[in-house]
Amino acid sequence: MKVEEHWAEIQAVFKNAQSSSRYCAVATVNEDGSPHVTPIGSLFLRDNCTGYYFEEYTQQIPNNLKRNKHVCILAVDSGWIYWFKSVFTGRFTTPPGVRLYGTVGERREATEEEIMSFQNRVRTARKLKGYKLIWKNLKHIREVHFDSFEPVSAAKMTQHLWQG
Repeated sequence: MKVEEHWAEIQAVFKNAQSSSRYCAVATVNEDGSPHVTPIGSLFLRDNCTGYYFEEYTQQIPNNLKRNKHVCILAVDSGWIYWFKSVFTGRFTTPPGVRLYGTVGERREATEEEIMSFQNRVRTARKLKGYKLIWKNLKHIREVHFDSFEPVSAAKMTQHLWQG
């Protein structure tokens, strides 16, 4: 499906997924061709079918990107109330998830605006010890350019979604 035609809906699905799960799954390809999936909590989507994530602690992703810049990013709304209501009624009112396919750029220094976006996301944890250990000094990002997507399907419960 054309990502440009559904970008606003994709952004809404990601927002719901990140609110309920706090992360999305980023899949890359290992040297032997096997998949490698990493949870990333710092992915942001822009308004132009691109996004970025902070890359400080991942080890396998940078190695895999040296050979293959393509990624698949999965975001699923895992809120139990959302799922309970959907299963109870037999219908999802909004898409439960989406897979985004794209190409990752080179690692670069984050802008002040990008750093502030992430700091705002984790602001409630600023006074906690873990915040200082893992989030205080994030400085490097990779941009992702998305070219296609695939909705997460739940058979008849989602067939009315993603029209067009």
